Amino acid sequence: MLSILNKEISGFFSSLAAYISMAVFLLVTGLFLWVFPDSSILDYGYAGLDSFFNIAPYLFMFLIPAVTMRSLAEEKKDGTFELLATRPLSDWHIVLGKFLASLLIVVLTLVPTLIYYVSVYQLGISKGNIDTGAVIGSYLGLILLGGAFTSIGLFTSSLGKNQIIAFTLSVFLCFISFSAFDSISKLIAFQAFESSLISLGINQHYQSISRGVLDGRDFIYFLSFAGLFLLLTKTVLGARKW
Repeated sequence: MLSILNKEISGFFSSLAAYISMAVFLLVTGLFLWVFPDSSILDYGYAGLDSFFNIAPYLFMFLIPAVTMRSLAEEKKDGTFELLATRPLSDWHIVLGKFLASLLIVVLTLVPTLIYYVSVYQLGISKGNIDTGAVIGSYLGLILLGGAFTSIGLFTSSLGKNQIIAFTLSVFLCFISFSAFDSISKLIAFQAFESSLISLGINQHYQSISRGVLDGRDFIYFLSFAGLFLLLTKTVLGARKW
């Protein structure tokens, strides 16, 4: 599994597209945090990173599919998946190796954003006037969200050889799982089930953790969500043996 993890990370960072994706993520979050008037800290007058943590999930919907779309689709297209499958590795080793590699790339993309926290910490009217606990909770929420979206991206990449289709389907499923349940719950026909529908979506659990409320049910939700899509991915890979 470690060999797959190392192979995926080295392969990702050998591509120019990888650096472009990460640079775009950092550029857009920086613009929302410091430049755009509706979300800029400088105009908001409050020492916090709320605008960053609000926009990051929607950027993840594009960044993470861009990271994962090649994971299995490229292997199938190039014919290297059969070679990979002949190695002494189980399907779970392949799935988990690629999942952890993609998630690690997402975490590495988040690392440079810590400069935002340092900047707000230093530039506040009172130095250190920022809710560090909430920031830690929000970063934890982003990592868990990254894991959920990565599992979706890996699943869509396992469905075929076309990376563009894998990317598009992954973006769609990420959006549905994050936002759709909130929207559906507001329809008159479903208002009786509003709280249940909202709890099915990722957004409520992400927002809960981002507020610094570390509820075990939120962790179970994210682990179960990622586990479900990893199981689906493993099932798709196992279908080649039928």
